[in-house]
Amino acid sequence: MGVSTAPPPPTTSKTPQKQHLEAVGAYQYVLTFLLMGPFFSLLVFILLFTSLWPFSVLYLVWLYVDWDTPNQGGRRSEWMRNHAIWRQLRDYYPVKLVKTAELPPDRNYVLGAHPHGVMCTGFLCNFSTESNGFSQLFPGLRPWLAVLAGLFYVPVYRDYIMSFGLCPVSRQSLDFILSQPQPGQAVVIMVGGAHEALYSVPGEHCLTLQKRKGFVRLALRHGASLVPVYSFGENDIFRLKAFATGSWQHWCQLTFKKLMGFSPCIFWGRSLFSATSWGLLPFAVPITTVGECPPPGGRLPAAAWASGTSCPYVSLSLQWAAPSLSPSASTPLRKKSITITHST
Repeated sequence: MGVSTAPPPPTTSKTPQKQHLEAVGAYQYVLTFLLMGPFFSLLVFILLFTSLWPFSVLYLVWLYVDWDTPNQGGRRSEWMRNHAIWRQLRDYYPVKLVKTAELPPDRNYVLGAHPHGVMCTGFLCNFSTESNGFSQLFPGLRPWLAVLAGLFYVPVYRDYIMSFGLCPVSRQSLDFILSQPQPGQAVVIMVGGAHEALYSVPGEHCLTLQKRKGFVRLALRHGASLVPVYSFGENDIFRLKAFATGSWQHWCQLTFKKLMGFSPCIFWGRSLFSATSWGLLPFAVPITTVGECPPPGGRLPAAAWASGTSCPYVSLSLQWAAPSLSPSASTPLRKKSITITHST
């Protein structure tokens, strides 16, 4: 078992400049995640009513011509994936990627990932950037992080996320990737999706898995190996207001999700300038992503992914349950903290 990179220096040994750069790296991800899409959507609309309207018209024409690109592999940029800002984001928490087994590049993989968390920070850092050296750890594999298809309708933001290798979590897009003649395609699917984000409570591990078997059918259809992946600490970087099931607030969240595809959450972190004040800067809690080696043939029965203690995520989690082995010592995992829920 090996870890992707040498651990970053402890906080006490970091220079103030290094700490500031890490905070900027973490903060820019939060701001682009929350504001970049709405900002450019509004900008393109407003420019239509100014003397700069040709810019909006030209972009809308380009958007029409380029509409199907996200479903055909997108446009990834190795420069963007290797940008130094992602190493600052990695070191802020820090984020680690643990290699537990070799994944031969002579086949394709479907990685079922949990938990979603508020912003999927660990998965983006490990699979959509090279900050933890994914290509060196798993040579020959080409990672894809599948996200909400609606994000690829948002002007400019769609081009930004495509540059990381993000793709729509739609049948057309995933079939295209896994049907490529070159093997080694590794699709990461956030199985719990927006519903699981509603349960991103620190110290708890609540998985939305029952009734979520589409990714299993996808793997079987293309003969891909199924790999369960878990990010410890993902739920701990923000504080979340979780509403009781059945409350009117929870009903509003579920209704919004059915209409828009994502769930509105009330969350907060710390202030950019003070650790004791609230803000949008995430808490610096270690995030460690681990996976389980697929069995011979790479076929896991669908029932195993959604049934009690036979669920691969439970067995994977229990491997790391001891405090001495837990990737995030601040939130040691216990069997009783693992909950599997129905999606609605």
